[in-house]
Amino acid sequence: MTLREGNLEPPTRHPVDWQSADYRDEAKALAEMERVFDICHGCRRCVSLCQSFPTLFDLVDATPDGEVHGVDKKDYGKVVEQCYLCDLCYMTKCPYVPPHPWNVDFPHVMLRAKAIRFGKGEVDAGAKLLAKTDVHGQLSGIPIVTQAVNAANRTPPVRKLLDKTLDVHPDAWLPPLATKRFRSTVPKKGDATAVVDGERSPGKVALFSTCIVNYNEPGIGLDLVAVLEHNAIPYEVVAKESCCGMPKLELGDLEGVARLKAKNIPVLARYAREGWAIVTAVPSCTLMFKQELPLLFADDADVKLVQEAMFDPFEYLIARHRDGLLKTDFKQPLGKVSYHVPCHGRVQKIGRKTEEMLKLIGQTVAVELTTVERCSGHAGTYGVKTKTHPIAMKIGKPVFRAMAAPSPDVVASDCPLAGHHIAQGMANEGKPAPALRHPLGLLRRAYGIE
Repeated sequence: MTLREGNLEPPTRHPVDWQSADYRDEAKALAEMERVFDICHGCRRCVSLCQSFPTLFDLVDATPDGEVHGVDKKDYGKVVEQCYLCDLCYMTKCPYVPPHPWNVDFPHVMLRAKAIRFGKGEVDAGAKLLAKTDVHGQLSGIPIVTQAVNAANRTPPVRKLLDKTLDVHPDAWLPPLATKRFRSTVPKKGDATAVVDGERSPGKVALFSTCIVNYNEPGIGLDLVAVLEHNAIPYEVVAKESCCGMPKLELGDLEGVARLKAKNIPVLARYAREGWAIVTAVPSCTLMFKQELPLLFADDADVKLVQEAMFDPFEYLIARHRDGLLKTDFKQPLGKVSYHVPCHGRVQKIGRKTEEMLKLIGQTVAVELTTVERCSGHAGTYGVKTKTHPIAMKIGKPVFRAMAAPSPDVVASDCPLAGHHIAQGMANEGKPAPALRHPLGLLRRAYGIE
């Protein structure tokens, strides 16, 4: 076999055989880690992406001969701890991903190590609780309780307690609980009833609200509903839903992912069979159904159906526009907008659909757009944990500065967590604090919808 340097073919992904005995064999997993680490050490192209690669290369450089075989395998865990499964190394940097014969899939090697670590009981209770978004989200929407919890989370004594018990950094931004949940606020069905299918876009939308929108930021979901109503697109909030499973995936709790999949997929598959576009407003949740579950459950026909029906909101709306079915009656200028492309949006292989929409708005009303396509550093719980919050802020510094450079009127990111992380980082940098708005809110404003 002739090996070539690099690869010009599109990356392909192999299913994750996580239910096999070999997958949990620690010796075999360590051998695969050493093989992949050795290739990464010889390349070092990903050094600027996240802290996993500098950690690995520092370990290698500290050995007597500067080679991977000299690294104590007990230290491999230090590399694993820094990976938050953003997939950017696989999708944007690595020249040795399949179909290259070296078959490097760094994120899935890290996922395997995380799964083994979780199975051995080495994940602490605090991390497990942080991943149970459906559990702590149950406090949202309860009168007095919601306000009390939000107020307490802003006090130094409670933040010190969270640091000690849940490993939550005292300075990290935490999402407040919503006083009213999205699913209990929004009408279960919209006013529009006429279904007009396009070549690229189904004419009706099933909304999977996600934990963030349902429990923390219902305004994002309400903005999406307002846009759908303005465009006379029938919508329905899915009958019931649980967490998509991304927080548990990041822990390596694959059995937990399977339990959530068993709750969500039968519900969503019904919508897929009936011709609905399934839309989620949070990139990580969309990615979970588009990529992660299909790779974990490659033989499940319903998972495949949901994958094919799943849309990022701006992916759907731009498809609607290309079908000639989206209104462009924009009325309100947006001013200077600094827009951040989140990692879990980039790896969906859909292009910059949100940026495309903002530019479309700019053809009618004033929009001065600056787009920043780089990791903000937040990455789910990584951005709030005591050990990694400072690193997350360091990773995000180039983004904070680039977003602040044009002195914007508003900053926006499709990822709500990244948006708040960026706002906090800009404040830490001493930059003026512009308004933070989700891109769906900007679209609603541009339409002039009250």
